[in-house]
Amino acid sequence: MYEAPHRSSFDEGLEIGDALLPKVEAPLRLALIGGFLPRRCGIATFTTDVYDSLKDAYPDLAIDVYAMSPTATPNQSNPLVRAFIKERDPSSFVDAAKQIEASCADVVWLQHEFGLFGGVAGDMLFELIDRFAAPLIVTLHTVLAEPTTDQRRVMARIIARASKLVVMSERSRHLLHTVYHADDEQIALIAHGVPDRPFGRSAQFKTQFGFEGKEVVLTFGLLSSGKGIEAVIDALPAIVAAHPDVLYCIAGATHPNLLAHEGEAYRERLQAQAEVLGVADHVRWINAFMETDDLLDLLEAADVYVTPYTGVQQSTSGTLSYAMALGKAVVSTPYVHAIELLADDHGVLVPFHDSAALGAAVVDLLGDPERLTTLQQRAYARGRDMIWPAFAARSHRLVEDSRVKAEIARVPATIGIEGLLRICDDTGILQHCIHSVPDRAHGYCIDDNARALMLMNRLEGQELRQCGRLPGIFASFVQHAWNPDTGAFRNFMDFGRGWLEDVGSEDSCGRTLWAIGATARDAQSAGLRIWARELFERTAPSALVFQSPRAIAFAILGADYVLGRDAEHALALEIIEQGADRLLAWHAAVARPDWYWFEDVLAYDNGRLPEAMLRAGVRSGRADVTACGIDTLRWINDLQTAPRGHFRPVGSDSFGRAYAPPRPFDQQPVEIWAMIDAASAAYDVTGDAIWLVHARRAYDWFAGRNDRGVAVADPLSGTSRDGINPRGVNLNEGAESVLAYQHATYAIRDFAAKVG
Repeated sequence: MYEAPHRSSFDEGLEIGDALLPKVEAPLRLALIGGFLPRRCGIATFTTDVYDSLKDAYPDLAIDVYAMSPTATPNQSNPLVRAFIKERDPSSFVDAAKQIEASCADVVWLQHEFGLFGGVAGDMLFELIDRFAAPLIVTLHTVLAEPTTDQRRVMARIIARASKLVVMSERSRHLLHTVYHADDEQIALIAHGVPDRPFGRSAQFKTQFGFEGKEVVLTFGLLSSGKGIEAVIDALPAIVAAHPDVLYCIAGATHPNLLAHEGEAYRERLQAQAEVLGVADHVRWINAFMETDDLLDLLEAADVYVTPYTGVQQSTSGTLSYAMALGKAVVSTPYVHAIELLADDHGVLVPFHDSAALGAAVVDLLGDPERLTTLQQRAYARGRDMIWPAFAARSHRLVEDSRVKAEIARVPATIGIEGLLRICDDTGILQHCIHSVPDRAHGYCIDDNARALMLMNRLEGQELRQCGRLPGIFASFVQHAWNPDTGAFRNFMDFGRGWLEDVGSEDSCGRTLWAIGATARDAQSAGLRIWARELFERTAPSALVFQSPRAIAFAILGADYVLGRDAEHALALEIIEQGADRLLAWHAAVARPDWYWFEDVLAYDNGRLPEAMLRAGVRSGRADVTACGIDTLRWINDLQTAPRGHFRPVGSDSFGRAYAPPRPFDQQPVEIWAMIDAASAAYDVTGDAIWLVHARRAYDWFAGRNDRGVAVADPLSGTSRDGINPRGVNLNEGAESVLAYQHATYAIRDFAAKVG
């Protein structure tokens, strides 16, 4: 049983939540997403090799594998796979995201290829990656210089979501920066991993495959038209004429997608081509998906390795990397990865679709044993930096650096006011900032000026003196915003003091009534209290026709403040009674066992709805209203508690999605203030100090106990950044965020002081 503490200082109160929060970091846990063996594709082989290399080098690293699977193919058994994701089944993407969240994965590492995921240009991927909060690393196996509109759209979203983008070539890094405008610091270059085997064992493995006395030219990989094998077969007559003992080995099964579309027709066309050219006896077909060890044995048997790909945009070729690592002389067309790996005379490049040049290059190498051996040795030497242990070390460092660190700074009891003053002028408080610089282009809004007016009621001493005339300026803004012709408040004003609308949103009107009510009770000067009461009586009847749940909640809170001065205020009582009935009715119409809420969607300032019900229930003496407030607050609090135990406000990506669990980003400071006030209201009703634990957990979000482990607020200046997105902190310091931090600090201080 939790016992309420008998201490009342701010510092002591803030310590209450510490015991419930984790102190020791658990071992690093990685969620690895991609194809996985026994699936037969290059991404599956690569992902499996990533797993094996990391586990070999770091056995304590926990790795959960989430394997992509073709929709039409039964899931293939592999005890290492935690879950399968069907490429055209959105529910399997959602289920995998839930498992990743529940596992408390520190980092998610995804292998990306457009064809690996369902949807347009693979955009079903976002059904997965938008639903978990862990930092995301994405290895981009293809980076296109000329993407389609849909491919560019998908890449833009990946870049916005990922903490790190891994590429395997400098060309891919360059394209990410110049074509897709990714930040340089977001990009990491880690070369394709390769096996580590001794050099110079060709004769031994020729015997194993029955290639004795043959000069072996090899191409391997899943068979498809983009591999350019036609060009090598076209070149074979010239190669055979110069080297009668040559054998061209083509190893690999037909690509599953091609096989499903046309069966073995492509392979049969190649075989017919070899027959027509009279070189069929010099071609060895291995129509199988070879296990890695068998494939490496075959590579060792080769003298020359050929990659005759037809497209320049081949960003990565695992087969080329393997061939170099095993010391093979390479002849290749100049696709991106080949240009980089074969630079500085580490191989031979020939033009695309040029069979004559390709044949001449192979003939020259086989006819010059010294040159052949030199290229093989140079290729082998370059491969030493790419072997899997080196790959694992670089990858582990990247994963570790991406992990959210648990350490945070101590939260101070008081904060500065300078950041607030910076964005205020003689008109009011400006809406937005570009970093810390006020942005006049967006002018002012009543939402922020109402919040600022409420803050003036809380300040005292030196902070209040620093604000000077600001209480009157904010009050004047609110007063001028009232439009008697429409019976509503305006919201947006440009920098030239011109109103941009005749009527603001209901939510902005409700929020203004809340601020007026708070000022009527708590303003520092009697004059402001009188002004606010009169303005409330003139404007608050508008609340009786509100249709927005949040507007009604804001109006209830304002009315509750007014009743704190005058318990018999008839209009305030009517707003509370009618508003509570309407919220109860909405709740009854919408709620279901897994969705205990007032709307079928989530939005902003979520804590204000249960807070309003709690205040209304106490004020009206209605147990049904109070119970609804407690139950909905528990539900939204649970929803905003991450599996690791820290506070995770409902992200703005969640808004407007009916009956959908919240998405983690973007997270905004206003939710923290709302949660603290709601928890304080729950404590007033229940007397249970566990609500201070929840409030403290929410407040610690500002200091770094959040999904990115970053401090959002600066106590010295009293400012807050605009929130947390997948990449980290939004560096802007807008009025809503600064005011939310200021209010949250006073709210947690007041809450802690009353617990005892």
